[in-house]
Amino acid sequence: MSIISTDINKAIAILKAEQLVAIPTETVYGLAGNIFSEKAIKAIFKTKQRPHFNPLIVHIGNKKNLDTIASYVPKKAQLLADTFWPGAITLVLPKRNHIPDIITAGKSTVAVRVPNHPLTLELLSKLDFPLAAPSANPFNRISPTTVGHVESYFGSTIDLILDGGPCKKGIESTIIGFEGEEPVIYRLGSISIEDIEAVVGRIGIKNTKTNKPLAPGMLERHYAPKTKTVLTDSLKDAIKQYSGLKIGILAFNDFMEDENISAKRVLSNTGNNLNEAAAKLYDALHMLDKQNLDIIIAERLPDFGLGKSINDRLKRAAK
Repeated sequence: MSIISTDINKAIAILKAEQLVAIPTETVYGLAGNIFSEKAIKAIFKTKQRPHFNPLIVHIGNKKNLDTIASYVPKKAQLLADTFWPGAITLVLPKRNHIPDIITAGKSTVAVRVPNHPLTLELLSKLDFPLAAPSANPFNRISPTTVGHVESYFGSTIDLILDGGPCKKGIESTIIGFEGEEPVIYRLGSISIEDIEAVVGRIGIKNTKTNKPLAPGMLERHYAPKTKTVLTDSLKDAIKQYSGLKIGILAFNDFMEDENISAKRVLSNTGNNLNEAAAKLYDALHMLDKQNLDIIIAERLPDFGLGKSINDRLKRAAK
């Protein structure tokens, strides 16, 4: 089994030895390695079974270090960094020449962010290299938001899981690229479109690409349970359609009781709270995926704010 610890010094020693550590962020747990170690980065791809055409996100400890990663920072990119970092915004920017091509899938751009978790920020402050840290799960599977999720995926495959408790945001960072000077959303995430537009004005969305994606999270099928999953606007109609099967329900808030339901998870027990729903999403999917169900029926959330990001994850899980 992996060692679970809050000991940053252990994490530093492992990372300096070009091995991997699972690290907490405010969004999901990441599988981290030294971006300048080919051994470590190859281990990330191998451990996750992740295709090399899918680029990785570089994590830095301070926004002041951005110019050591990016060769050019548009004004609106700097404005987003100043507003949201540390936080759940990832910027895709022209890379400096020393950033390895294996990190960027051969592209001239690099994805970078400053995560907002005290343990990982302290870790990054004590390292003399940034960390590549895609989500700590096998490729296309449900992202991990607890230590238990990471351990169930990888067991003793990785040396250390740095225990930072449950992730507070619960879904991945919003990824923003640039076409000229103008920002474009490549992946919906924990920072809503509305919050971003309040800072930089109207922003476009370009968040699906089936091959050679511009950024992580753009593949059509992703974040998926092993159990067949469907997304519906009407739980009642979907339960009727799949009656006779062992059904699990993922609901936004209150829903009807039905004898056909074998398992259920509610994302917002306090009402129509999209922040609560985002924080609970992946854990609820993990729980349902362990129930030996025939099908998971997920309810589509209101399509605004974080609801749009959650619906994006559920849509990709249901492909």
